[in-house]
Amino acid sequence: MILQVEDIHTYYGASYILQGLSFEIEAGEIVCLIGRNGAGKTTTIRSIIGLVPARQGHIKFKNQEITRKSAFSIVRMGIGYVPEDRRIFPSLTVRDNLEIAKRDHRQMGFSGWTIEKIYNFFPKLKELEKHMGTEMSGGEQQMLAMARSLMGNPELLLVDEPTQGLAPMIVQSFVDLIHRLKEEMSILLAEQNVFFAFSVSDRGYVIDKGKILYQGHIEDLKENKEVHDRYLAV
Repeated sequence: MILQVEDIHTYYGASYILQGLSFEIEAGEIVCLIGRNGAGKTTTIRSIIGLVPARQGHIKFKNQEITRKSAFSIVRMGIGYVPEDRRIFPSLTVRDNLEIAKRDHRQMGFSGWTIEKIYNFFPKLKELEKHMGTEMSGGEQQMLAMARSLMGNPELLLVDEPTQGLAPMIVQSFVDLIHRLKEEMSILLAEQNVFFAFSVSDRGYVIDKGKILYQGHIEDLKENKEVHDRYLAV
């Protein structure tokens, strides 16, 4: 098991957001956390990475407790994070955005992500190497945000709403990208676009009002009309 989230309770001030959330991810899986806007998906991702620590419960990465650790410590342990708003540095070039996130994989004893591997995986970023963040489209910025996270050589990648604001043709390109990334790592995908989530995931968890209400293999979720109508329909 690469990630275990056990009965976590997370607040924003006095607002009670995650109300006893539990789920798990096996090594090599792509798991989606799906639900309407405001269901608690982003808070779940931010709780795992340590930006909004859970007040109760446990989060374990490879059987190590990370619930109270700082975000930078969690990233160093091997969890990557691609935020909903991308947060690339607009005044830096594509290459500079990648360089500042670089983690020396040689010290970790495996062949990891380098600038060259990133450019082979994302040839578009090679073309845009000298472009500034402000000169990129939304899809290109999302690609850079994911590539920058990979430079930290994660074993688990947390991706928050990657298709938000992207054109359908660009969304399809990200389906292919996620499938290719599965060969490299485990992925937790928080996504409102159920069609995208269903296209790339092995299993899914349906979240609503800070609680997991349904879970299952993707084929089961696709066929469950009640879940669609009650929790996923916009």
